[in-house]
Amino acid sequence: MILKIFPFLSWFQDYDGGKLKIDLLAGITVALVLIPQSMAYAQLAGLPAYYGLYAAFLPPMVAALFGSSRQLATGPVAVVSLMSAASLEPLATAGSPEFIAYSILLALIVGIFQFSLGVLKLGLVVNFLSHPVINGFTNAAAIIIASSQFSKFFGVYVDKAPHHYETMIRVAQAALDFTHFTTLLYGISAVVIMVVLRKINPRIPNVLIAVAITTIISYFTGFNDDVHVPASAFKSSVIADKVEAFNHSVQQINSLGTERAAAGEALDAELKNQTRGHGNSIEAINIESKIAILTVKIDDAKHHSHLIRTDLRNMKFAAETKNDTDYTFSTFGEMTQEGKPDGKIWRLKIGNSELDPARLLVMGGGAVVGKIPEGLPTFTVPDLTPKTFFKLLPTAIIISLLGFMEAIAIAKAMAAQTGQKLDPNQELIGQGLGNIFGAIGSSYSVSGSFSRSAVNLQAGAVSGVSSVITSLMVVITLLFFTPLLFHLPQAVLAAVIMMAVIGLVNIKGFMHAWKAQWYDGAISIISFAVTLYFAPHLDKGIMVGVALSMTVFLYKSMRPVVASLSLNQENVLQSAEHFRLKGCRHISVIRFDGALFFANASYLDEQVAKFRTERPDLRYILLDARGINDMDASGEEALEMICRRVRSANLGFAMCGVKGQVLAVMERTGLINEIGKEHIYADSRAAVTALVKIVHRGTDLPEEGCKDCPLTQYLPV
Repeated sequence: MILKIFPFLSWFQDYDGGKLKIDLLAGITVALVLIPQSMAYAQLAGLPAYYGLYAAFLPPMVAALFGSSRQLATGPVAVVSLMSAASLEPLATAGSPEFIAYSILLALIVGIFQFSLGVLKLGLVVNFLSHPVINGFTNAAAIIIASSQFSKFFGVYVDKAPHHYETMIRVAQAALDFTHFTTLLYGISAVVIMVVLRKINPRIPNVLIAVAITTIISYFTGFNDDVHVPASAFKSSVIADKVEAFNHSVQQINSLGTERAAAGEALDAELKNQTRGHGNSIEAINIESKIAILTVKIDDAKHHSHLIRTDLRNMKFAAETKNDTDYTFSTFGEMTQEGKPDGKIWRLKIGNSELDPARLLVMGGGAVVGKIPEGLPTFTVPDLTPKTFFKLLPTAIIISLLGFMEAIAIAKAMAAQTGQKLDPNQELIGQGLGNIFGAIGSSYSVSGSFSRSAVNLQAGAVSGVSSVITSLMVVITLLFFTPLLFHLPQAVLAAVIMMAVIGLVNIKGFMHAWKAQWYDGAISIISFAVTLYFAPHLDKGIMVGVALSMTVFLYKSMRPVVASLSLNQENVLQSAEHFRLKGCRHISVIRFDGALFFANASYLDEQVAKFRTERPDLRYILLDARGINDMDASGEEALEMICRRVRSANLGFAMCGVKGQVLAVMERTGLINEIGKEHIYADSRAAVTALVKIVHRGTDLPEEGCKDCPLTQYLPV
């Protein structure tokens, strides 16, 4: 019981200094990969980079302490990061305080759901996500994740469109208009460094080396060159006018948003009154109409804001420096002969919030991570209300199942090599607690990482102590080394993400699924296409895939295989149709493969009637029940009706190979007496032997006409 509650105590059985040294080196190695990766994934999740370090602090340690795998490395991962961002973008602006709060709350709900599944031993619920669906989704997610980094790669800024492919069109248009080639060079260089080092030796921390080299070069070459200037620093008065118009649209959006939020609260109160019998439905309809009108106005204001923001971003300026600190910016058409341009192309950096006309941010170089707060995150329990819980629960369920699927698949692959015993429910508890405690430490949703788990295994980790060491390394980084990350180029983080998700692309998975069953291949392809089309709403691909998988399952359950059997050359009963075997004209041996329940009971009746029609000389029907694993009331009634109908036509009816659970149902309902215990045989050999004697030697059939019957081979010579 103690080991069940504290599974990490089993690590220290036969643990010694040698194993501690191995775990120490493995933990440090994983941390060297985790620190830059976590910062990149945090930005993929729509959060500031340092929130990746917060997500790499508590979750790896807690998940290892209470999970069952000793090598699974938990932390920020690409797919979960993308899912988190995609699900929260409709609720708040990426990077805003509200968005950060939602991300932390989502991690808490994910943790609660996973922990609950583990405690209730419901780990099998992940079986609803079939492999073809996961394959289609992960391939699409890999493409979406990689392409979402193109803007950072080219050094351009665009607003996100309703669909991901529309956003990519905007990125392509912006890149054709202007590409910051130094930024592109940093991204390409990081990819080259990681690829070369990986080929030389996979154990080399290629990500860390690429980050270190590019950060040092960025620092000494002045890659980042941002200045804050007033609107008066621009020669053209158009800039000040556009800034004022942009601020007005942002204020309008905020004002309308506040009004809509108040209307939403009023609607909730009105609906509560209706449920108590005190409400006025007309008032609720009026409020809903007001919310719809406000939503249209907000959408119009956002579109207007988008157009102004795009115009400002597309402007390119030259800087005429008066001295080392003062700048005068002009478009290239406004440049005077007296001006001394510095040779750079300057651009305005604009987000979704209001601009300060006295401090406009102008970029003359590339984007870097910037200032990272020193010290540990704030430890506080997120304020989770019932309204927020149910709003985020659907997304949390998908992220929980998807994240756990990824984690358990990795853990099983490693357990196959190490011989370790895995407990999926305990792993759910570990992942759940990792997310819960992570949320208390300002983390967003995390899961098991394939790449870092592989590094952990290759480094020889023998217990979860390596994950504890990894968390301690992140703590040291947060306390002492965050200033070193200021000049890390954003393009390098984009390269880290793109290299990490390459391994998710698995084209062979589509072909393998198609070879297994064509409908599995079709489900995988459809899940892939739907996920791509509806991105960033990734849940659509999962839902469509699960719906198709369940449809196929239900169809196969409603129409299971009902085979007519005959003897082959080895005297084994097999499907006569599939193996092209000759059957007996007088005895029909029928095998039903599947549970006999309400959805398919009538189908068995149809197939029995079909076999009777096809064989006019039929004398006896034998139901081989070896494939019937379960039977409900509808199935029992259908079986009783078949027996009565067959016998009323002066035909015989018997069963063989009835399983215990089915026999128990027949005994409780009295069906066993209806059929007759003497007509229920232990196995097919005994049944066929008895029936051949009854039909061929106990009736008016001439024995000479039965010599070519294949079933007579069961008779003793």
